[in-house]
Amino acid sequence: MTFRTSVRWLAAAASLAWPLVASASEDKPQYGGTLNIGTVYVALPPVTWNPADWSWKFQHDTGLMYEQLFVGDLSKSERRGGRHPFRADAWLPSDAIRGELAERWAWKDKPLRVEIRLRKGVKFPDKPGVMKSRELVAQDVVDSFERLNASPRKNPGYFDHVEKVEASDRYTVVFTMNAYSADWDFRFGWGFFSGIVPREVVEKGASDWRNANGSGPFVLADYLHGSAVTYSRNPIYWDSERIAGQDFKLPFVDRIVYRTIRDESTFLAALRTGKLDVLEWVRAGAVGELKRNAPALQFKRGLETAGTFLAMRTDTKPFDDIRVRRALNMAIDKKEIVESFYNGDAELFAYPMDPSYVGYYEPLDQMPKAVRELFEYDPGKARALLAEAGYPKGFNFKVQVCSCVPGHLDLLALVAAYLEKVGVGIEIQPMEFGPFMSVMTTRTHAPGFLLRSGHSNPMASLRKNFLTGQPYNPSQYSDPEFDRRIEQLFLEPDEGKRQQLVRLMTRDIVEKAPYVWLPVQYLYTAWWPWVRNYGGELRAGAERPGPIHARIWIDREQKRRMGF
Repeated sequence: MTFRTSVRWLAAAASLAWPLVASASEDKPQYGGTLNIGTVYVALPPVTWNPADWSWKFQHDTGLMYEQLFVGDLSKSERRGGRHPFRADAWLPSDAIRGELAERWAWKDKPLRVEIRLRKGVKFPDKPGVMKSRELVAQDVVDSFERLNASPRKNPGYFDHVEKVEASDRYTVVFTMNAYSADWDFRFGWGFFSGIVPREVVEKGASDWRNANGSGPFVLADYLHGSAVTYSRNPIYWDSERIAGQDFKLPFVDRIVYRTIRDESTFLAALRTGKLDVLEWVRAGAVGELKRNAPALQFKRGLETAGTFLAMRTDTKPFDDIRVRRALNMAIDKKEIVESFYNGDAELFAYPMDPSYVGYYEPLDQMPKAVRELFEYDPGKARALLAEAGYPKGFNFKVQVCSCVPGHLDLLALVAAYLEKVGVGIEIQPMEFGPFMSVMTTRTHAPGFLLRSGHSNPMASLRKNFLTGQPYNPSQYSDPEFDRRIEQLFLEPDEGKRQQLVRLMTRDIVEKAPYVWLPVQYLYTAWWPWVRNYGGELRAGAERPGPIHARIWIDREQKRRMGF
């Protein structure tokens, strides 16, 4: 340990007592400084800058600059006395949504439509070589929707409920529906691809980061692939944050840097030494050492907002046989994985529904026996099912896995050891992120596919994982009756009835076992005490941390006193 590192460590340790006596700057926001963040996807660089590419990660990387119609109401967070953690990857409870670009909205009949009134005075900043500063208007929303809808990469059926979108005047957008959709606001309001991109950016080339320009609190200043994305303050941003009864203009910091660090030991070291102010993704197994070496760090524990599973292609032998799929589930000791692989920091059953989905989630002990037995280790029954299906000596198959996800190769090796005991061998093929996603979305992937996939929200989880033809359906599961039930689910306006439908459909799909259902781990978010107005929140929309990060300020005096 160097002398400088020793001084920093001692200062950090001494700072543990500081929260007991608040600094003079603790309650009043400070402006300026740079906020360095390792996001939930610290190891994964931006995938695209163009929403028409239909990338799930678009709003993560652009949510500081491209705003949406709606956003999470962070005043209702747990940290501020509310009941919502704002950690889900793509779920906003119905009582925790507010307008962002939308000032107000209302449903109308004959024809069925929703009329959205935009805020006046929201502006795109000047972008030399791309566009002059101008006001965001209703036609920008129409253009953004129509580009998404016309994209050849569009998710099948995503906008089938929309008949047309029009600007009835400068500030009013009308979505005319041919049918009600229970998640209309998610699909083009606060969802994965819903950022409002001005036509000038599109004309110049939306895929080039140098042309990016939105109405949000930051502008994209620099991008170094595989290293960092740098955002700088938008000086004409419209929104403010109310703190202690006073409104403060946003954003607080001058710059935000999203760091890309592929190696886990390196990004943990960056946090420990103060090169990162916030690290949103920390494995439970790494927390103990961090607490010993950097005791001033603050932590928030939460269940990972994604499930890990081994998808089995149901359109390929032998996985077209439910007995084989159920056998592989029974052949794996999932409880031992919870205890040994995750050191108890995981839930046995938390996918495809997240336990935080109140009303939609049904605990495992309340499930039918046909579901519960898939989570009991029973290699004898697994062998019997394989023999019954015509594979008394087992079989071999290939499994593709992304090398970009820490721990997945180790997890898959453990799964392989269990399967070997019942005569099933697997060939493991590690892949980089781009090719890995490409083979899935083009349906050219191997019979086995180990994937970490976000829950999204209760209805979307069922739709994207198991509806025929969906790009995030790696098992290629297809059941006309299940498809019909999905359609009815989205047509149901009563949330109580939707919750009941989701519970029943979840029972059915888990029992059919298109996936080997694996435990869901707990993760931690960590930040230093000088990071203010923050409590471990992760998202204020679908994969969108931007509005949270824009409200953080840095207590630079405390950071200096701690030796950083």
